[in-house]
Amino acid sequence: MSTLPVYSWRLAPDGYATFRQLRTRGLRPGGQDVAAVLQRPRRRRGPLVAYLYRIDLAKPVRPMTPAKRAALVKANAAQQICPTCRRDAGYRIPRSLGMCVPCAFPEEQCAA
Repeated sequence: MSTLPVYSWRLAPDGYATFRQLRTRGLRPGGQDVAAVLQRPRRRRGPLVAYLYRIDLAKPVRPMTPAKRAALVKANAAQQICPTCRRDAGYRIPRSLGMCVPCAFPEEQCAA
């Protein structure tokens, strides 16, 4: 078993990118294994870790199909429906509240 090379924050050589960096370039890892590890030191906890992939082995992102786009629109619309009052909130319902803001804080709505 070989170990992965570990680089310090901002010191990784060219040719490597994180998953998000690949996405901004319109690429995906394409089944390749993690090529290296990037570590950012933190004071009170362990280091922050990011996995790096080789850019030359990355593949283009698959295009969005009409069915996939329709499913995404449907899923986003479902996250705007309040489970308490069943109304469209017009924004994505916060998971921390689990309901729209007027249902979560009814006393503040009466004062306004």
